Amino acid sequence: MGGRTRESETHPPQTTASDTLADTESAGTQTDAKLETAKDDATPASSRLPRSVRPDRAGLIVAGAALAACGGLVLYGVLATGQSDGPPERSTPTAAVTYEVTGQGTAHITYQAHSETGQAIVAKAAALPWHKTVDVPLGREPIVSIVLGENGGKAHCALAIGGRHVQSATAIGEFGRATCSGSLPAGEGEY
Repeated sequence: MGGRTRESETHPPQTTASDTLADTESAGTQTDAKLETAKDDATPASSRLPRSVRPDRAGLIVAGAALAACGGLVLYGVLATGQSDGPPERSTPTAAVTYEVTGQGTAHITYQAHSETGQAIVAKAAALPWHKTVDVPLGREPIVSIVLGENGGKAHCALAIGGRHVQSATAIGEFGRATCSGSLPAGEGEY
């Protein structure tokens, strides 16, 4: 009995390197799962959402800036409208001038009106009788000219400033012409 071993004795099972690796990976996976669960409980709900669903901070900043700019424009509009409650001031004093063309048929009528540069207004083939009252800047010369058509005829032009008759003229025949003019003072007067 001396040197012999019994076979009935129990030996611990032999483990291989692959068995040890599998056990370690299994334990690691369980540990990773526990860490993920703990991490999920500690992070806000918005961070757990997929990237496409989470709010974008840059987008929120841009939207906030746009909203602030719109609010500023509305405020400026409200404050700016309160500054001018009165009627707009006229930059150039004017006088009321009445032009009148009588006759039959049509005529081309050229007259000066509101233009501060002195440009004329043309009424082509205006039906007669024709009459117009306009404001003419002081210092300008009110004028009305008539030109009859190829059918000729007879037309009479007249000019009144501030209700007072100033001048009249008559055009007769084919392409007949007549002009009426007056003068306005350069400064404000009784017109």
